[in-house]
Amino acid sequence: MLLKDQLAEKISQQRTRTTKLLKEFGDVKIDEVTISQVVGGMRGIKSMVTDISYLDPEEGIRFRGYTIPEVMEKLPKVPGGEMPYVEGQFYLLLTGEIPTLEEVQELAEELKSRRALPEYVKDILRAMPRDAHPMTMFTAGIVAMQRESKFAKYYNEGHFNKNTAWEPMLEDALDLIAKLPVLGAYIYRMKYRGDTFIPSTPDLDLGGDFANMMGIAKPYDDVARMYFILHADHESGNVSAHTAHLVGSALSDVYYAYSAAMAGLAGPLHGLANQEVLKWIQELMKTQSGGQVPTQDELKKFVEATLSSGQVVPGYGHAVLRKTDPRYMAQREFALAHLKDDPIFKVVSMLFEVVPPILSSLGKVKNPWPNVDAQSGVIQWHYGVVEYDFYTVLFGIGRSLGVLANLVWDRALGYSIERPKSVTTDMLEEWAGIPKPNHAELVR
Repeated sequence: MLLKDQLAEKISQQRTRTTKLLKEFGDVKIDEVTISQVVGGMRGIKSMVTDISYLDPEEGIRFRGYTIPEVMEKLPKVPGGEMPYVEGQFYLLLTGEIPTLEEVQELAEELKSRRALPEYVKDILRAMPRDAHPMTMFTAGIVAMQRESKFAKYYNEGHFNKNTAWEPMLEDALDLIAKLPVLGAYIYRMKYRGDTFIPSTPDLDLGGDFANMMGIAKPYDDVARMYFILHADHESGNVSAHTAHLVGSALSDVYYAYSAAMAGLAGPLHGLANQEVLKWIQELMKTQSGGQVPTQDELKKFVEATLSSGQVVPGYGHAVLRKTDPRYMAQREFALAHLKDDPIFKVVSMLFEVVPPILSSLGKVKNPWPNVDAQSGVIQWHYGVVEYDFYTVLFGIGRSLGVLANLVWDRALGYSIERPKSVTTDMLEEWAGIPKPNHAELVR
């Protein structure tokens, strides 16, 4: 396989770099930790390594050093489509190289051969209550397939070798990435389309096949490709990626690690932002203009009322970015070409004009610009995916590209089990210079 051959060469080179850093420069200090970071979720602490992606404050997410406009331009396009192969994005994230059309098509064929969803997974899903959350089903389906793990079999048979352990991890990653779109579409059709199913089509790429199994006509195939590529990775410190790294560090296989990651993605503070944006916009339209497109004045009043009530404007701002999220702009370009007359998209466009000046006037907002979630749900809604709860499943399919690429590299470089050291509140107070209360104060 071209991908595996190129990856083996890259791993050999990277091991040399990592070994040198550990042996010769292991005691070099790179950061200082504050109490607010320790208590506040370890935000910003430099304690993980990934070359898969980096969040640049000015350029946005960089996939293997490439900006999003560069990725969308350089990756080989699917014949007859506007968007690149999703398979090409996985190739890039694994190897750091923009693949040729031949390399992408070979990988696409490899993934097609691995798509079949085990019947026992379908049985498990069908045994669950139909009102179970789709992320519960998605997570259960992933962990159920752990019995298929080639890494687990490799380890249990006593073959573990730190130099070759990445190979069965790659096999598991390829198997899981191939099956996730099938799993997601199966859950969608079972829950929301009356138990009617559309089989996988062998001659379609991953994004095209997902759209076909969902039962949504063109250009939803390009929507799927765009969505999965844009959501592929976001450094390794976010909840889902970090969870996968943590679980994988115990030599767990990708099924255990990624199912745990999806449990994290299901949390309201992580994977639900796009549906929160859509709900907020629909509430805006309902209360301000009876379901119609509001005027700019009506829009401003709703935004100001949201802020004055102590809430944030969903889809705006970012902890790291200091400009409009390039993922937002990529989706905006698609929307302007395909759904510029959609009423909800018209509101999205107006918000792009109205919200930043209002947030900037507050003087406290570091980034008043929209992020990726400001319109991703709106595009899904336009093409008939109106079930909010399913949006995180879509997120999970795309995020697998970066998370699983990281897991392969974690195993290839032999990263240690993750085990940070905890401290007590007493210790923090002592370091902060806070006097301990005497016995009399404690009694009072």
